[in-house]
Amino acid sequence: MDTAAGPVDNAAMRVHLVDGTFELFRAHYAPRPSHAAPSGKDLKATVGVVGSLMALLADPDERPTHLAVAFDNPIRSFRNELFAGYKTEAGIDPALAAQFDDVEAAVAALGIVVWSMKDFECDDALATAAVRFAKDPAVTQVRVLTPDKDLGQVLDGERVVQVDRVRKRLLTEATLRQERGFGPVSVPDFLALVGDTADGIPGLDGWGEKSAQAVLSAFAHLEAIPDDARAWPVKVRGAEKLAATLAGHRAEAALYRTLATLRRDVPLRESLDELRWPGAPKAAFLEWCEAAGARRLAERPPRFRD
Repeated sequence: MDTAAGPVDNAAMRVHLVDGTFELFRAHYAPRPSHAAPSGKDLKATVGVVGSLMALLADPDERPTHLAVAFDNPIRSFRNELFAGYKTEAGIDPALAAQFDDVEAAVAALGIVVWSMKDFECDDALATAAVRFAKDPAVTQVRVLTPDKDLGQVLDGERVVQVDRVRKRLLTEATLRQERGFGPVSVPDFLALVGDTADGIPGLDGWGEKSAQAVLSAFAHLEAIPDDARAWPVKVRGAEKLAATLAGHRAEAALYRTLATLRRDVPLRESLDELRWPGAPKAAFLEWCEAAGARRLAERPPRFRD
């Protein structure tokens, strides 16, 4: 990955799409002091997300003008109907799960568009929006703010890029090809082979990142990979066994790829103009700060709209 880009051109219009679920989990498990509202409710993660978003809004290298934040609420989606082993709410800290609605209300109070996913997932919303707004001639770049590797499938030159704020890294289509040896269209195939523990996708036995990268660099998609490893133009350790595993589990691999393929048809209502952030609505945000016992955040928004 490359380091994040420098200060933005004032004439450029960039759309920032934030993985709110990642931000919420990161804030919950961050080594920072706990925070409870006057009511006694744990709001550490929620307050952390608001603080993170305000830091983003004030970041001179990002300087968002149009943005939205997507959340999984609940964790289950249509994918759970396709595969029993797909991720669920099991194991989530109850104090974190109890903040799913709170964080959405907090982000809305900051004046930012919130996409709350029920049947779809947060990543589906990000993918749908990235593809949609990248087509708008007024948009110079869509920046998807998440470290999740599945979003690599929507990278498009310099027009749709992925930003890892934690590591301060930028991933473009070119860097994906350089690091993985394949392009965005092969990302779901890669995840089908190696699995994705975060999403409950098991992958195929024996297939690792190096072997999957090598084979997909030659064939791009699962169905193009020959059953006979002697037909592979790349050298892969244990090729015969890997080929046999794939040959015997093509149906499972196809299902895993379906699970890893992000939907691009989520019914998001907002137009590009409705993603514009003119500032936090002062009354609503100050009211949230008071209710959350987060008075220190009241003075942090880069600007208020009224």
